[in-house]
Amino acid sequence: MSADPPSADPHVDPVAELLVRRLAAAGQTVACAESLTGGLVCATLVSVPGASAVVRGGVVAYAVDAKAALLGVDPDLLGRVGAVDPEVAAALARGAARVLGATWGVGTTGVAGPDPSDGMPVGTVFVAVSGPGLGAPVVEECRFGGSREQIRRASVRAALRLLERLCG
Repeated sequence: MSADPPSADPHVDPVAELLVRRLAAAGQTVACAESLTGGLVCATLVSVPGASAVVRGGVVAYAVDAKAALLGVDPDLLGRVGAVDPEVAAALARGAARVLGATWGVGTTGVAGPDPSDGMPVGTVFVAVSGPGLGAPVVEECRFGGSREQIRRASVRAALRLLERLCG
């Protein structure tokens, strides 16, 4: 790990900063596949100085057909369960790592509102991480309250914390 002090920039998320340092020290990379977060996970990571050493990129796949076409999410799965599902989150994480050639993949899908979607209430979120030694991607189901923006921001925090726990 780098001996550099934590950033004094209040716009740099401390968990993202820790992840960038940890991944850089391990020579590992990360990629994101985002639906409800619309690129906020990747944006949070790249706000950290030095992120270019570890962030391979991100795919915002908001539309169902984009999830299949860009990230390889099984169209039959999407047709059967919809986009807001733990298996879809897992497939997004795997797809991000595969498509962008990263060690770790992060996937987010859920319902930020204002209306329910795919039979799921507002605030239902699935975050997933794929990576070395995990076998299958690890998926967490979250239930968040608040505004659309609060749900999206909470989803970013949940995804980064899950990655932090798994890549440590």
